[in-house]
Amino acid sequence: MADNLLIVESPSKAKTLKKYLGSDFEILASYGHVRGLVRKDGSVDVDHGFAMKYQVIAKNAKHVDAIVTAAKAAKNVYLATDPDREGEAISWHLLEILNGKKALDKKLVKRVVFHEITETAVKAAVANPRDVDSHLVNAQQARSALDYLVGFNLSPLLWRKVRSGLSAGRVQSPALRLICERENEIRAFTAQEYWSVHLDSHKGKTKFGARLHEWRGKKLEQFDVPDEATQAEILAALAGKPASVSNVEKKRKSRNPTAPFTTSTMQQEAVRKLGMTTDRTMRTAQQLYEGIALGDGTAGLITYMRTDSVALANEAVAEIREYIGSQFDAESLPASPVVYKNKSKNAQEAHEAIRPTSILRTPASVKAYLSAEQFKLYEMIWKRTLASQMSPAKFDTTSVDIAMGEAIFRASGQVLVFAGFLAVYEEDVDDAEDEDNAKLPVLEAGEDLPVDKLYGEQHFTQPPPRYSEASLVKALEEFGIGRPSTYASIIKTLKDREYVNLDKKRFLPTDTGEVVNKFLTDHFGQYVDYQFTSKLEDKLDEISNGERDWIPVMEEFWTGFSQQVEEKKSLKRSEVTHEALDEACPKCSKQLTVRLGKRGRFVGCTGYPECDYTRDMNETAEQKAEEQVQVIEDRVCPDDGGQLIVKSGRYGKFIGCANYPKCKHIEPLEKPKDTGVTCPVCNTGMLIERKSRYGKLFYSCNTYPKCTYATWNPPIAETCPKCQWPVLTLKTTKRRGLEKVCPQKECGHAETVMTPEQLAAQAESSE
Repeated sequence: MADNLLIVESPSKAKTLKKYLGSDFEILASYGHVRGLVRKDGSVDVDHGFAMKYQVIAKNAKHVDAIVTAAKAAKNVYLATDPDREGEAISWHLLEILNGKKALDKKLVKRVVFHEITETAVKAAVANPRDVDSHLVNAQQARSALDYLVGFNLSPLLWRKVRSGLSAGRVQSPALRLICERENEIRAFTAQEYWSVHLDSHKGKTKFGARLHEWRGKKLEQFDVPDEATQAEILAALAGKPASVSNVEKKRKSRNPTAPFTTSTMQQEAVRKLGMTTDRTMRTAQQLYEGIALGDGTAGLITYMRTDSVALANEAVAEIREYIGSQFDAESLPASPVVYKNKSKNAQEAHEAIRPTSILRTPASVKAYLSAEQFKLYEMIWKRTLASQMSPAKFDTTSVDIAMGEAIFRASGQVLVFAGFLAVYEEDVDDAEDEDNAKLPVLEAGEDLPVDKLYGEQHFTQPPPRYSEASLVKALEEFGIGRPSTYASIIKTLKDREYVNLDKKRFLPTDTGEVVNKFLTDHFGQYVDYQFTSKLEDKLDEISNGERDWIPVMEEFWTGFSQQVEEKKSLKRSEVTHEALDEACPKCSKQLTVRLGKRGRFVGCTGYPECDYTRDMNETAEQKAEEQVQVIEDRVCPDDGGQLIVKSGRYGKFIGCANYPKCKHIEPLEKPKDTGVTCPVCNTGMLIERKSRYGKLFYSCNTYPKCTYATWNPPIAETCPKCQWPVLTLKTTKRRGLEKVCPQKECGHAETVMTPEQLAAQAESSE
């Protein structure tokens, strides 16, 4: 048994560290969190200093037992969990467990922190240990207690007032509010018409266009040409007028590189450039940080990926500058290192930005050892870091004014004259407007120009765009909602709770999400307020810096919050889920309301159940009245013998029994496609092609609900050669192409049908 025990969070990190520390160290992993709050009411004792009841997480109990056994045998114990608040708290929990098991008697127990997994950094950290930071632990305890108290008090209220299974969170709820408020802005938006007037001209073989900039001595604003009649008047006034260059202005402009990645900017860029979700980005970055098996051993490829700092270590900057000097021309290397300042007021300056552990480890040199996603993310981090220390890009911009009658048209062009950092990396942006980079001929003031075409273009103002993952992360950071390390989990929770859907990679609130948001903003507005949430995050940062005690922060929050929860318990469910309409029921004349049902919101009569009038949210009373019942001829309901009719539901038209709600028989309007494959579970039904509620195809037994077997992939009637399961499925992936796979997870059989190259060739030939 080694004299020294070092405890980390991840087993893959343990393998990497073992190479650096040798046989004197035994390295064990906690496999993440070791203790959590007991999941029942009262786990945070609000009457006794917010004392918390913890228990060992069941799935990690065996790892905790192994750590306790090893600690009893070791002389020195080093707690080397991640270098952030959460990691500090895990070290504290381990310390509490080990002390409780009397595993640390007369032993040296120290905290070890490193921000990159390299031999130098790891050995330096072990040589300079410290004690567990109680301020960081208190900040994390306060965060856990706040999240617990909000969740355990608001969620049951949502269950009673809206629907069972819902949840509210201290941070997820303001994030949901952002998405819902943007949707309300879009609905309230009224498009406004405006026009632009253009001149097309040429010199030699170079064609170019100009836009009306001034009319009768006045510079034009967006709505100064409001309609077609106005632009027609301008065109008529300019008809037959000569055009000439009145002014040419040339400028040299520079564009500076962007700072190295923080957690937030890395997530935004990975969404934009790589099409990766924030959750996938963080998991992939974790793998790069913890260590990748390379040809010469395992190595951590990037520094710690949870950071809000844009600073780089002096040693890293020196290595980057040396690389730039050897690989690029002299002008690409600035005279002195480029220094970036943090915009975040609470950024921890001791941390570094996300960077490669060595710029000499180029993406090409490690590509063979990385998955496709690992390579793409590493390449992006490597390029961004390298570019951050390079010279600015330089452009020659030209602005040409063209006089024509009482009008001045303006043409603009931009030419890159020195790439600088753009030779390596350019940042993407959300919803960018196209820059005018037209190529202009050499023009001089006073020269005449031909008028090739004079015309107007109609435009309409556009509503604000829905949030993408990247723009939502940016908004969360700007509003101070949560912390960058939590953004991925916030977004995942909103998706998992079905509060939002992704439509063309943009967040669209569901009916449930909107009802939950309305309930929280109407009745708990202070606690989903952006400023309140941001100030609370600031207080947590102050706790972690030792500037504030955590108990008073908890008391201040709980006093107001608990009182509000008690007040809202008397609300009726209809006050939350019903929204009155200024419209009478066409059937019984009672008031109509918008309600939340199992399948979303709909319009219903307050006279229910005596009056059963309902209609879709997007349907008017007139449209409902015009609907004619379409009867299915020559068939009766198989359940009660009633008449079958065509009905309209949230997901389109379907066949149902006319005796609803006494009989709830339904079936699809279009007969599902039969695959011809016998169900492998019941051996009597056939597998048919169906669509999920979101339009995704799946395959299930036609005897449902008697048999519930289903699979996402197309089935084929072939027996698995490995486990003898009677049906295989076809699966296509970018890396492996088309495969026959066994749907039994414990089997894992797969055989190639078509390679990715063959699939690509087939697609190309079909085009």
